[in-house]
Amino acid sequence: MRLIQVNMSLSRVSSFVKCLDRRSLLAECCQRCLSTTRGAIKQLSGGSLLFPDAHFQLHRRNISFSVHKTDDAKKRVVKQSQLLDVLEARIQQLQCDGLLDVHNTKVEFLQAHSSTRLTSSGKSSKNTHVDTPLEWPDIPKSAQKANKESSKSQPSRWMEKLTREKKNKLKRRKILKQKLKNNINEKPDEKYSNSQVKLKLPGTTYKTISTSKSNMKMHTGAVVSSINASAAPAAGKVITKSKSTSQKALKGKKNESKNEVPSPKTQLTSKELAEVEKLERRLRQQVDHLSCSRQPECPRQGTEGAAGDIRSSIVSYLETCVFAGNIDRAQNFLLSQHRVRSRRTLLNTDVYNIMMRVWAKKGTLNPIGRLFILLEEAGLRPNVVSYSAALECMGRNANCPPRLISRCLKHMEEDGLSLDDIFSQCVFQLDERDMVLTAARVIHPDYQPAPILPTSQSYSSLVHNFYTKRDNHQFPKLNFTREELQERFKFQLSVEQACTVSIDSVEAAKPITKNMAKMRALLVERRAQWRKDLLQAWRDSKMILAKTNTRDFRHNLYPYLCVLEDSAYVDIMIQSVASMPPSGESLLILAKDLGSRVYTKYSVQQKYCSQILEKLGNIYNTYTDVLAKDTKAYDILPREQWCKLETEHPSGPTLQTCESSWPHMVTLELGTYLLELMVKNMKINSDILNPAYVRKQIPILYHMYTFRSTHQVGFIKPHPILTQIQQEATETKLTFDSYVMPMRCPPVPWTSAKFGAYLLTPTKLMRTNDGATQHDDLLERCGNLYAVLDSLNQLGNCAWRINKPLLDIIISIFNDRGSDKLDIPPPLSEAPKVPHFNPQETSYTASEKAHLKREVVNSRKKCSEMHSLRMDALYKLSIANHIRDEVFWFPHNMDFRGRTYPCPPYFNHLGSDVTRSILLFAEGKPLGPKGLDWLKIHLVNLTGLKKRSSLQGRLEYANTIMEDILDSADNPLNGRKWWMNADEPWQALACCMEIANAVRSPDPSRFISHFPVHQDGSCNGLQHYAALGRDVIGGTSVNLVPCDVPQDVYSGVAQQVEEFRVRDAESGLKIAQVLEGFISRKVVKQTVMTVVYGVTRYGGRLQIEKRLKEIDEFPKEYVWEASHYLVRQVFSGLKEMFTGTREIQDWLTESARLISKTGHTVQWVTPLGLPIIQPYHRTRNQVLKSTIQQLNVQISHDTKERPDTMKQKNAFPPNFIHSLDSTHMMLTALHCYRFGLTFVSVHDCFWTHALTVDTMNKVCREQFVALHNQPILQELSDFLLHMYCTDLTPDTKNKKYLEYRRLMLLLAKVPQTGDLDLDRVKESTYFFS
Repeated sequence: MRLIQVNMSLSRVSSFVKCLDRRSLLAECCQRCLSTTRGAIKQLSGGSLLFPDAHFQLHRRNISFSVHKTDDAKKRVVKQSQLLDVLEARIQQLQCDGLLDVHNTKVEFLQAHSSTRLTSSGKSSKNTHVDTPLEWPDIPKSAQKANKESSKSQPSRWMEKLTREKKNKLKRRKILKQKLKNNINEKPDEKYSNSQVKLKLPGTTYKTISTSKSNMKMHTGAVVSSINASAAPAAGKVITKSKSTSQKALKGKKNESKNEVPSPKTQLTSKELAEVEKLERRLRQQVDHLSCSRQPECPRQGTEGAAGDIRSSIVSYLETCVFAGNIDRAQNFLLSQHRVRSRRTLLNTDVYNIMMRVWAKKGTLNPIGRLFILLEEAGLRPNVVSYSAALECMGRNANCPPRLISRCLKHMEEDGLSLDDIFSQCVFQLDERDMVLTAARVIHPDYQPAPILPTSQSYSSLVHNFYTKRDNHQFPKLNFTREELQERFKFQLSVEQACTVSIDSVEAAKPITKNMAKMRALLVERRAQWRKDLLQAWRDSKMILAKTNTRDFRHNLYPYLCVLEDSAYVDIMIQSVASMPPSGESLLILAKDLGSRVYTKYSVQQKYCSQILEKLGNIYNTYTDVLAKDTKAYDILPREQWCKLETEHPSGPTLQTCESSWPHMVTLELGTYLLELMVKNMKINSDILNPAYVRKQIPILYHMYTFRSTHQVGFIKPHPILTQIQQEATETKLTFDSYVMPMRCPPVPWTSAKFGAYLLTPTKLMRTNDGATQHDDLLERCGNLYAVLDSLNQLGNCAWRINKPLLDIIISIFNDRGSDKLDIPPPLSEAPKVPHFNPQETSYTASEKAHLKREVVNSRKKCSEMHSLRMDALYKLSIANHIRDEVFWFPHNMDFRGRTYPCPPYFNHLGSDVTRSILLFAEGKPLGPKGLDWLKIHLVNLTGLKKRSSLQGRLEYANTIMEDILDSADNPLNGRKWWMNADEPWQALACCMEIANAVRSPDPSRFISHFPVHQDGSCNGLQHYAALGRDVIGGTSVNLVPCDVPQDVYSGVAQQVEEFRVRDAESGLKIAQVLEGFISRKVVKQTVMTVVYGVTRYGGRLQIEKRLKEIDEFPKEYVWEASHYLVRQVFSGLKEMFTGTREIQDWLTESARLISKTGHTVQWVTPLGLPIIQPYHRTRNQVLKSTIQQLNVQISHDTKERPDTMKQKNAFPPNFIHSLDSTHMMLTALHCYRFGLTFVSVHDCFWTHALTVDTMNKVCREQFVALHNQPILQELSDFLLHMYCTDLTPDTKNKKYLEYRRLMLLLAKVPQTGDLDLDRVKESTYFFS
């Protein structure tokens, strides 16, 4: 403890000495300092930088240098020299007090002279153990003379104390010397018998050097102190280390020394070394090739981590302050960050640019000049945004001298920037662009920004012809006129500006009872009171927060509470209560939801205030020419047309905003703040439902704790009174955020990673974990994402409509009592009653209590699940009913593997059987000669009855059951109900209706059909594995080769498992005998399907266990043992059938393991150029403090943490295959668009019109072959080698080097492939069927 205090004292004293001595140096070297200072001022106001005619008032609180008067120099030196002597003596005293015991056999003491001051020599040689002493520069003679006269005439208390300190120091040194000698003589340590140590003077760093016959190793000793004079000759900097730190350093060095010499087992053989050298030569040759290829240069492991999180918090705080109009708070906050050196290192140029743009809009040049100085102090260089702000400010000042603008342009050139760079790279708001152009034309009157031309891109060979040869392209049009699309745009814009949408609930069709009307009125009354109470509490808390004194460099929530109107925050809180489940919700989830809603409204407000709506409308109205049916045909893609229009409309704001998103922790903190207000201020009378109770105000929300697994989780639960009122009211209105609803106009095309989809609502191109930024960084660095963006735009441009007859049938069942068989959840009135159980009741035995307790838990769990399912169905059906007469669109984005998803979360075509059944293509096409046959085949596929039959066999079966098909269409609820036994009953019923309408039409071939027909891949993951490995046997089992009937891999595995079972049963295995007759396709299907996506034996056992429990005849006591047995047999069967697949999977797994062991996360690039990184890091906990609860947030995406090896290796094979199936889907989407087809997908299930099924099948097969004709595994190997095995220093004795070399050998050893002829896939009927 004493030593810690000493070290802290040394640090404080050293900092103070450095501060004082910096000032004395200004006096001592006044000419040099004055010239430097004048140079800096000249850069500001004299004309070497930007502002030759600007006059600045330099304040010490804004800049870190100052000018001292030369007349005061002598006084300062005289007064401070004595203080420096005393402080140095104090430092030496503290050093002596803090010296550690050093056990050595040989100790040498050096004598110090009081008149000499020693400093460290900076970087010392590794071969020496004595630091070269450097003397302090002599004080000028005039100062020495003044010092002597002053000391004679007026003795100082400081000098007296200095004398006493020196005497005490000598005494302690003698005592310490004697103790050391005694210790050495009495207890010599053999461990240090060969070491030599020199005990240096206080004020030096000493090291222990141990020598041996084999080698010499240097260990860092206990660093007592070091006065570093390399930065300022007269400044002292004290560095201290505690004993524990020194011991850790010693231990770390020992561990390193152990690692330096690898064991014989880890050393490379001569053959391996030769192979490594060969690989290294090949890598060096490929570096240039890879850097110029289609694959973007993925950055090394992220170094941002916590620093990036802090920087994003600073940026969001400044932006919210500026948006709320609190400029002074923003400026002071930035200056406070800049003053603290440790915080300054976290800032970049973009942080300073935020304030530059503010002052530019105000037309005040002086603050911008000061910010340029701060940039220079921080060691940063201005970028295009910095110079844009300066020029904008000059453009706003009509009297700005041309010399000033000319000087700014000159320095731009010196920094390698030009005016064209500003206009091509900057994101402008309001009239910023026009003002910059005004300033530029003062110097260059005829200047016109260069048009932003599309850069020449090296397209992947997979899409090269698609982009370069467009003679035969037939890009489809929408069945709308230009004027209709423009009206739809206006409606969608109004919806997104409102941020919320209120729609009628499908439960509104129920008859209104007296009690229902009473409860609805009660809710309206209470919500009005809650709104009033919340508004008052909000204003009071905001006022308190505004006056709270906080440390300057720490932000608080106040600016985030000012970006919206007070009533907007209250509306968000009220909406949250209405959608809260009766069982409550996790505080973390609720906080995230509330904070995200605030951010969404804030983002929409930003775009509105930046005045982009008019420009957006003008561009969109012209953009509709590409899509409308009453305009000419274009050979240009929607993305290309949008970019072209933006180039043609350069003036005004840029549509892509430059504001950053809020950090995840800020969003949580804001949401927690709102929840706290809700819990404290939303109350209700306790007797509102039962007058017998005593009236008192009780909260409608309770904060409580519950357990999720082994973790205690904070919960917000509504009071039972509120839940009862809401259930009995059965409200007729539902309120959603606007992004929940499908779009009423075609989405904005994705043109970059930051712009596309909705008109105003913020949307990310790539879905990521909350707070993860590495994916966004990769996308920004990626040069060519055009193929990926265009495929997303193609999926989003598919127009939809509602199947109204089917929707009415579903709603009628929903409002009746639901149906478990038809997957329509019943109302909560059908839920099991929770039994009453009093744990204090003495009449129950212990076993009865345990049984009742389990029943209570299971009943509550069942009620919660039923409520969740019921509300999900209510939301989907209500949204569908709201847009039943409309045409709508689903904008798309993707996950980090490239798999695409519709943005609306509830109602979309990726949903359940119920949701898919009520969706139709808005555009209809005639069935044509084979369309009706495809509808019949599709119906049989939906029933799941003829999976092993040929297409002709399925068609014949459909013709034999036409009576059942027509009966199902005519009397779905009162007829034979044949459709209810299908695997997908609702889609089967919809198909029955479509077939009935077609066959009853005068000419079925001319019948206009809107029905989507599906073609599903045959275990698509195994198809990709078999194609990668050219596996003949595996490829045959998943229909990569033509066959007369479809090969069902699930049935094949089930048959093989049955053979294993028969063999084991004959040998007397009990469980094999029990399983007789129970091994079926259904039992093994899920495990076979997911094993390719990385399912473990444990997960597979759970899947099989669930299937066995569904079989009523199977003895339940054998479920556990049978599932264990079957999962082993399934894995064994797959290993025999797919040998190439297992080799590739093992290679991918082991590669990921070794990569993560080196401290890197696994990255790769898809054949279409999409960069992918696995965001699995070791989890760290971050505590978010609030008055309601301390939230322990688990963060698993922090790039500063080491990778999670287990997740990295287990996830790489399935994620890599997912990236391939998404690439195949995107290629199919692009080429279907080329042929004018309507195309959408549900991952590996492709949809189109019945007329165009054959064309889609042809495209699908061609693109699969084209994809796998690429050397995918070899390119992956080259990329990983280039990524992780370059720039290593050869050292065969270094263990880390050897690990990298083993990784290199593994990555270079690409699994061998078989003899499968991929071109045969084009002839395979059942590849997708």
